[in-house]
Amino acid sequence: MPDLNLSPPLAILLELTHRCPLRCAYCSNPLALTPASRELSTSDWCAVLDQAADLGVLQVHFSGGEPMARADLPKLITHATRVGLYSNLITSGVLLDEARLALLVEAGLSHIQLSFQGLEETVAETLSGFKGGVTKKQAALAKIKAAGLALTLNFVVTRQNADELNAMLRYAAEQDIARVEVANTQYYGWGLQNRAGLMPSEAQLERMNLLVAEWREQLKGRMVIDYVMPDYYAHRPKACMGGWARRFLNVMPDGVLLPCHAAQTLTHLDFPQFPASTLTAAWFESPAFAAYRGTDWMPAPCSSCEDKEKDWGGCRCQALALAGDAGTLDPVCSRSPQHQRVTMLARRESQLGDVALQLRRFSFRDEEAPRTEVTPRQ
Repeated sequence: MPDLNLSPPLAILLELTHRCPLRCAYCSNPLALTPASRELSTSDWCAVLDQAADLGVLQVHFSGGEPMARADLPKLITHATRVGLYSNLITSGVLLDEARLALLVEAGLSHIQLSFQGLEETVAETLSGFKGGVTKKQAALAKIKAAGLALTLNFVVTRQNADELNAMLRYAAEQDIARVEVANTQYYGWGLQNRAGLMPSEAQLERMNLLVAEWREQLKGRMVIDYVMPDYYAHRPKACMGGWARRFLNVMPDGVLLPCHAAQTLTHLDFPQFPASTLTAAWFESPAFAAYRGTDWMPAPCSSCEDKEKDWGGCRCQALALAGDAGTLDPVCSRSPQHQRVTMLARRESQLGDVALQLRRFSFRDEEAPRTEVTPRQ
C-alpha cells in the first residue's frame, strides 16, 4: 500500500557508469563493478530524468565512476535542463578540457563538484592510481572558474593526506572558492576494503577539527566549509542520506534503484530495477525502500531516543558491515553495545602505518581470484 503522506525525493543521484580513469582506494562503488555493456542507454537515462521530474525531484546529480566517461553526458544534461532539473556534475576533472566544458555549459549544467585527493602528486597517485592527477585537476578548476559555473571543491581525507588539510584549505581560499567539502572517507565499497590503510588517527582528527574551526572563522562570509567526520570516531550517528529513502533516490549504472549508494550490500532486500519498475513505484511502493524508512522499524533504544527523527537511526549499511545486522543500532552510536569495539578498531587500524592499498578494479572477485585487468569499453 503506497504511503500517501510520503514526500517525493528532493534529489536523484545517477551513477551513469562505473568506468573511471582513477582507481581510488576509498571509492564507495561496489566491489563488483558494472561493466559498460550493462549500462543504461541514452534513451533509458532520458526516461529516468523524465520520471524524476514527474515525481517532483528538484535536483539531479550526475556521478559514477566518472560520469564524463559517458560520451552522451551533454545530451543527458540538456535533457535534465529541458525537464527543469537543477544539475550537478560530480567529477574528478581529469577528463575535462575546454571543448567538453563548453558542451556542458551549453547543455545548461548548473554546478560542478570537483574532487581532490590532496595537493601532493605522490600522495594523490597512491590513493587514486592516476599519475599527474593534481595538475589535471588544477587545470580543470581554472577552466571551470573561467566558465563562471557554480563550484564546490571536495577534499577527500584519509590517513595519507590528512596532514595536507591546512594547505588544501589555503589553496581553496586563494582560488576564491565559495564552498568546500572536507570529507573524511566513509567506509563503503572499496573504502571498506581498504579501511585499515585509510583510517586517520585521533591526533589527525583533532588537528582537522581545529583547522576546520579556524578556517571557518577566518573565512566567515567568504567560504562555506562542510565537514564530514569519520563515523568510527563519532558518538552519535548521522542521518545517512537524510534518512533511509526520505530525501534521495539513487540509480545504478544498470538501472537498479536504491535509497542510497551502498544499499545493495543489504542482500536480504529485493531492490527494484528500471525500466521494469518506475521511479514512482520504487519510491512509494517498494518494500525495500520502506524497510528502514521512518521510525517504526527501530529497535530499542533507538525507538525511544530523542534524536530518532534527526538521525533516523543512522546508517543501515554501516550497521550491517560492523554489527552484522542491518536492523540493529548503528555501532557508531554511543548507545550501541558495539560502540566501544568500533572505536577501538579505528584506533588500532589508524596505527598500522603504510598498509598496501587495493586499488579499484573491474576484475575484483576475492583475494584468491586472478588479478587480470578487464579494460572497460570506451
